[in-house]
Amino acid sequence: MPSETILSPGVIALENDQPFILQAPIQADFAIVGPTVKGKVNIPTVVTSYTDYKNKYGETFLSGGQQFTYFTSLAASKFFENISPNPGALLITRVVSGSTINDWTPATSSFVSSSAHANGAPYNTDVFVLETLSEGIIMNSAGPTGPNDTLLSGSDDNFRWQIVSPNTQLGTFNLIIRKGNDSSILPSIMHNIGPVSLDPNSSNYIEKVIGNQIEVIIQDPLTGEYYTQLSGSYPNKYSTIRIKQVNQPTINYFDNNGVAKPQYTGSIPVVQSGVFGNGKGTNIPSTAGFYNENITDNNIQGLNPNHYTESISLLANKDAYNYNAIIAPGLIADPSFYPNSNNVVTQLLNIVENRGDCMAIIDLAKYNENIGQVVSNAQNRNTSYAAAYWPWVKTIHPTNTSQQVWAPASAFMPGVYAYNDKNGYPWLAPAGITRGVITSATQLEKILTQNNRDTLYQNKINPIATVSTAQSPAIVVYGQKTLQTQNTSLTRVNVRRLLINLKNFISKISNNFIFEQNTPALREQFLSLVNPYLSIVQQQEGLNNFQVIMDDSNNTPETINNNQLIGQIYLQPTKTVEFIVLDFNISSTGVIF
Repeated sequence: MPSETILSPGVIALENDQPFILQAPIQADFAIVGPTVKGKVNIPTVVTSYTDYKNKYGETFLSGGQQFTYFTSLAASKFFENISPNPGALLITRVVSGSTINDWTPATSSFVSSSAHANGAPYNTDVFVLETLSEGIIMNSAGPTGPNDTLLSGSDDNFRWQIVSPNTQLGTFNLIIRKGNDSSILPSIMHNIGPVSLDPNSSNYIEKVIGNQIEVIIQDPLTGEYYTQLSGSYPNKYSTIRIKQVNQPTINYFDNNGVAKPQYTGSIPVVQSGVFGNGKGTNIPSTAGFYNENITDNNIQGLNPNHYTESISLLANKDAYNYNAIIAPGLIADPSFYPNSNNVVTQLLNIVENRGDCMAIIDLAKYNENIGQVVSNAQNRNTSYAAAYWPWVKTIHPTNTSQQVWAPASAFMPGVYAYNDKNGYPWLAPAGITRGVITSATQLEKILTQNNRDTLYQNKINPIATVSTAQSPAIVVYGQKTLQTQNTSLTRVNVRRLLINLKNFISKISNNFIFEQNTPALREQFLSLVNPYLSIVQQQEGLNNFQVIMDDSNNTPETINNNQLIGQIYLQPTKTVEFIVLDFNISSTGVIF
């Protein structure tokens, strides 16, 4: 259990892990940490659909002449496939190799003004600078052109731009952002922005309309903790670009008669088109560990596990980032053969335990591992804030339906949990034929026997099995144990998720009571909010019984003098059916029933 101490005003929600007295929290989103084709580096970013994910992070790439998809993309596609049509969100953190400061930069583009200012001053070739939000050489579209003005470096993941409708009388122009792989006869417009102005005092000033903010990661020299620092006055309104700088602002473009000032008319960009360049950084080596092949401790999807540490450290900040569960598919919790990867998994588990408001889903083995090693790796872990599933699963590619790929079990669990919550509640078991089917799965790396499943479940590993249904066989999650060793209610995923949900909800309510007068009326107000919510959870089969105590018995004069308000919440979670015993009795002929 996390060590929680009152050091400053705030809400402390404690857990008592007893067979009858429990409590905790949850939400509806997953955090996924791993490599992506493009996107912001190391900056956690929300996506609300798979289309949104592809626009921000891409999907497929070529390596060694083959097309690949990162586990990050597979996990995102499974989540949105199963949450739809309900709204859902993922928090994606892109991991890259190398130094993010020196090796990775966005692509930029500058814009040309008219040939000369009206007062005779020479024109400026950098009226303003546009920058991609995504980083890396993949964002560079500059280079030779082909027929119909196609870009040989253009792709579905990068962009090109156009300036249209410049108007020196009004001091405005329009900016069009197009897909990098379009052509002059088949333009693919992503954004048609404008009319915009270069006048900072105008309501349609280009920085206000597009945005100019950028985040950088800072490490606190005293505590070693990571956080993001935001600079720029205007929020970014588009998922692709931002204004890096305006070099030639037209401050107060009009004179007192409403006429454009001559010194500014030459700053308005002329009709033109262009590309982006100077982006640095690549994550795609010629040989890398993908799917079931070539994964080693120092080459997991082209990355060293140590590249994950900064991103995972940043996600420790529960005030900045909220998520219900986190995965880093590709990392293997195997101290014998994957020590570096195992160390990062340990870091991940330490974070979720210290946060106390989310779970981690981890992978215990590489592809084609034996059950003995999987069981051994599970014994090294003891926490109710994590769960493990096995074996690996083959699935249909999210967009290329003719391609099938292998992925670790963790990549599929966001989709399973999403389906469970859409069709039930977080406190129901995300397992079984009703809520635990892995959609679009085609094959398991190992067909588990009943003996295999027994061995796995006895050792805290949730088996994924092929199960016969009324319609046809299905690949189903057939377990819901956490990695906790001690046999209490917290050995079950549905109970842990119940507690996370309740602790989050009640803690948010409690924030409203900080700095209020500690009176009987305040305590009654707290009870009037908490008890109805727990009753709803009880009606939805999350609880058998509950009791909330916040009165003079636990808020003594001494407690009140210490500026504390104490509430005790007793919970009896509803248990799931995991074992069904049916006795078939055969009687002799003539026996009357």
